[in-house]
Amino acid sequence: MKYVDEYRSAELAGTLRAEVRRLQTHPWVVMEVCGGQTHSIVRHGVDQLLPEGLELVHGPGCPVCVTPLELIDQAHFIARQPEVIFCSFGDMLRVPGSDADLSGLRSQGAEVRVVYSPLDCLKLARSNPGRQVVFFAVGFETTAPANAMAVWRARQDGIQNFSMLVSHVLVPPALEAIMQSPENRVQAFLGPGHVCAVMGYREYEPLSERYRVPIVITGFEPLDLLEGILMAVKQLEEGRAAVENQYARVVSRDGNAPAKELVSRVFQVCDRKWRGIGMIPRSGYRLRQEFAAYDAERLFAAGEIRTAEPAVCISGEILRGVKKPHDCPAFGVQCSPQHPLGATMVSAEGACAAYYRYGRRAERAPQRHEAHQVHKGNS
Repeated sequence: MKYVDEYRSAELAGTLRAEVRRLQTHPWVVMEVCGGQTHSIVRHGVDQLLPEGLELVHGPGCPVCVTPLELIDQAHFIARQPEVIFCSFGDMLRVPGSDADLSGLRSQGAEVRVVYSPLDCLKLARSNPGRQVVFFAVGFETTAPANAMAVWRARQDGIQNFSMLVSHVLVPPALEAIMQSPENRVQAFLGPGHVCAVMGYREYEPLSERYRVPIVITGFEPLDLLEGILMAVKQLEEGRAAVENQYARVVSRDGNAPAKELVSRVFQVCDRKWRGIGMIPRSGYRLRQEFAAYDAERLFAAGEIRTAEPAVCISGEILRGVKKPHDCPAFGVQCSPQHPLGATMVSAEGACAAYYRYGRRAERAPQRHEAHQVHKGNS
């Protein structure tokens, strides 16, 4: 990829749109898995280019959004400890817990710092030997290699005042949970390009075969998404179900072998609760026993916190593709980026945040815009 403009051509978008319209003879529901894809779809109006009967729904591919409330409250409990320097990526600072967010705790005197890499925490630990440095490790498989490297390096370098609160979740088990749900409407998936850049897509092949569902690994630019939709519709119309790779310039079938090896050395698969969805078996990572000294949940005895979601928030249904943000009675009224009820409103990859930011604040009749909605000026 040389230039982003290559993937935002109005002419090519029109060609892809016309081919989708030519092929589609039945109504279909396609889920884009990744929150980054959701934001690109809403931002560029990709969903409004599609013909009647072809619906896009939004999946659970926002790791901030699916971090359970209990774990966020555990993070807040740890951050309040006077000996702690609590570190996080910036997208977690405004995510609401039961009674606060990390940004609010910082204003109350907690030492909460934004870092750009978990390795930054090791530098903090070395320069603050009398403090405990804790990193909030939130993410899908995409961020797992860097987090694994931080723990690996901490052990190699003998750093004893660093630990990690782990909230890693895995995409394939979530897709299986969606397919098994009696509420499921999804007939094809646009698979998560960034996750597959690390992990490859072999593990999606049994899911496609078992549930007879097309899965197209897809990128994030408008033309990526339109081509991924076209590939999914072609499979659906032909009665096929396979894993195909639209994002071939980045993703290979086997992924990044060294990164996967490091992850497997530091983490092991575990059951994990997803916010708004519930417990999904074997859907997360936790630190292996040999790295237990770096497990913040164990070190701070923070595992007994129990919480309840706001009753009005429908984040779980949005993350499962059952409803959309404008179906929520609180959307844009009680819930806004300034006063979020759930993580889907405040996360940079949340569906509610995308709908709010790009003006989808009320359900509208589908608009059949021409391909000029995708143009080189979008940035």
